[in-house]
Amino acid sequence: MSSILIKNIKTMYGIQTQPLSFKKGAAMSVVDTLENAFILTDNGKIVDFGPMKEAPERADEIVDASDRLVMPCWCDSHTHIVYAAPREGEYVDRLHGASYEEIAEKGGGILNSARKLQETSEEDLFLSAGSRLNEVISYGTGAIEIKSGYGLTTESELKMLRVIRKLKESSPATIKASFLGAHAIPAMYKENRHLYIDLLIHEMIPNVAGEGLADYCDVFCDKGFYTVEETDKILKAAAKYGLKAKIHANELAISGGVQIGISNHAISVDHLEAIGHDEIEALKNSSTIPTVLPSCSFFLNINYAPARKMIDEGLGIGMATDYNPGSSPSGNIPMLMALACNNMRILPAEAFNAVTINGACALELGESHGSVARGKVANLIITKSIPSLDYMVYSFGSNHVDKVILRGKIL
Repeated sequence: MSSILIKNIKTMYGIQTQPLSFKKGAAMSVVDTLENAFILTDNGKIVDFGPMKEAPERADEIVDASDRLVMPCWCDSHTHIVYAAPREGEYVDRLHGASYEEIAEKGGGILNSARKLQETSEEDLFLSAGSRLNEVISYGTGAIEIKSGYGLTTESELKMLRVIRKLKESSPATIKASFLGAHAIPAMYKENRHLYIDLLIHEMIPNVAGEGLADYCDVFCDKGFYTVEETDKILKAAAKYGLKAKIHANELAISGGVQIGISNHAISVDHLEAIGHDEIEALKNSSTIPTVLPSCSFFLNINYAPARKMIDEGLGIGMATDYNPGSSPSGNIPMLMALACNNMRILPAEAFNAVTINGACALELGESHGSVARGKVANLIITKSIPSLDYMVYSFGSNHVDKVILRGKIL
């Protein structure tokens, strides 16, 4: 693999010279920068960076980044990009006044996506998800988590996870997989939900683990979905097979999802539109990463997670797109940052840290991704000619990404 020298960088963002991982509280507003800089990559890794006066003279490829910014690629720790069809009809239903819960009760929502996915071939799912993956890479995403959860049968959940494995093998992006069989209760089990939970525990999880198809097990622990007791049972079963916990928690109500996630050593608890003092205190005393999903709040027109309060009370947050057909049909992280700043009242620097180093930590990739550091994977964004990171968020209607480098290769 050839070396790349990026020279004359106007400003380099997200540099890391000391051992550093997750950012919390006041540290979230700090982004280390360097003016008039260079970065040298080789063999897919960042090997050096610094002021231009110290730049090497030679490399296999030289990129002039005059008047441009360079920063680490985004790390999107919560997506559902493997799905069979969009759900724009439900979007119009909501504009007519139907709630998310009402649509779900009528067989829409997750169950609608599950029906369509069960009828779609693995190859078609791979092609459509690959197109979405390439789109988000063009916005600067370099590491991404992808969930199952639109299968809701053993066969279809495994089909989704095999698609994710094919994406891992074919894409330059770094991909983590989550098994989300506990996304909704299928209609046929509505009166006997315990039978579906038995299927999850005794058939789906062993098969997923047996094929090595997932890194995590996720559960939608919320009002109208899975109870705290059910969530605990599923996560404990998954842990026996080496699947670490992630949680959809507190999107629709204060559900106990945060606390049960923490007690099961969840890597992250995601959504958090409905949390209070007890949840914030529990998170402060844990290593579980609270992850907010502002584009879901925007699209469903529901409360935003109290990110400003969480940071002010000393928490660090991750932030992700929740890219999915029903509640967040976008994987555009620069746009996500603008939504977060405008509606959660966080700063561009805080949003940047939430989708770089903190997002990397929510993927357990903090040692290799999410910042500009010697030895880390060379996943880098080169912007168009813009003045600052603040401008990138402020000017939300334009794509300011010029080039994306993944694993040391310009795409």
